[in-house]
This record gives sequence, structure tokens and C-alpha cells, in this order.
Amino acid sequence: MSAIKRMSSRLGSAVLVALPALCWGQKPPAAVDVFKADIDAVVAAPEGGADRQIKVVDVGKLNVGVGVLTQGARKTAAGEPVAGISHAQVTEVYYVLSGSGVLITGTEIDGPVPLAADSEVVKVAVGPSLRATFMGGERRTVSAGDVVVIPAGVLHGWVEIPDQVRYLSIRPDPDRVLPAGYVNPAVQRPAR
Repeated sequence: MSAIKRMSSRLGSAVLVALPALCWGQKPPAAVDVFKADIDAVVAAPEGGADRQIKVVDVGKLNVGVGVLTQGARKTAAGEPVAGISHAQVTEVYYVLSGSGVLITGTEIDGPVPLAADSEVVKVAVGPSLRATFMGGERRTVSAGDVVVIPAGVLHGWVEIPDQVRYLSIRPDPDRVLPAGYVNPAVQRPAR
């Protein structure tokens, strides 16, 4: 084999080896589990409010938070204003674990009030956010097994909950405002 052919063959082999790394970037991080026992422990913990972050994971190009929320019974009277929350940089994907309710979403709002930057929910769960009142909005009934994707900047809240609704919130965080590596203190086992 000529020197040129050998060099071409070596160069071709090097490209084939390097191509996946060039195309896909860095090696992906290890998978992180959030077990049912983790969810149950965070729900059962005496501290925390309705929104409890379980873990925040660095997945390479973004962070992803996993939280669990529990909302109690409520019913908004006809004509009564409905308040909600909007997150500036974090999208939420709700997966309803149990219960049901009427969820409202929208972008036309009134009276926005930013949440305190030093509040636990802003620092750990959802990043910069505001509370506001809906001007209109889209209502939908959701129940166990349903999934709702709420983009960053969309106001969302509950109009009616007959008993209780519990749901996971998966939180893609492309701006990395959530603290990568966070593990709720109620989760006893080390991250894997």
C-alpha cells in the first residue's frame, strides 16, 4: 500500500472515531433516577409548600428540575378573578399523578407582581417568576395520567379542584437558573 493510501486510511479512521464526538459534543452525563420513594419522601416531609423540588440535574446543554406539587380543594366563583404564576425562563411539563382539576393558562395578564428573588421557590424550583391575574385564558380539565406542557412566560393556575391534585413538574431550564446538583433534603439516598 502506498504512503498516501496509508495516510488516507489513517485519516479516514481518525475521522470515523472523532466524528461522533464532533457531532454530538461532549459525553452525556450519567442518568439520574427519581424513584417513587423519593417523591413520597418529599411529599411527606413536614417542610416545604405546595411546590417541592426533588432534584435538579445538569444534562449537558441545560438543567432539568423534577418537582412534585400538591394543590388542595378550591373553587373559583363565576366572575371572580383567577390568579396564577408565570416563570420567565423555565418551562414546566405537568404529569398528573392523582386527582383532577380545572387548569387555566394564558398570556394576557393583569397586575403582575414579581416573586421575591430570594424565595425558595425562585432559587430552587422555577427561577424568576411573577404572580398575576388572568385576563381570559384557556381552561381545561386534567386528571391522573394527563400531561400538560406550559412554556416559559405562560401564566398558569387552578380554577377548580374538587378534592386534591398531585402532579410531577418536569422543568427544562436552558438558561441554567436552577441549581444543578440540588437534591431535596428529604431524599435520603445519594444521587445515582
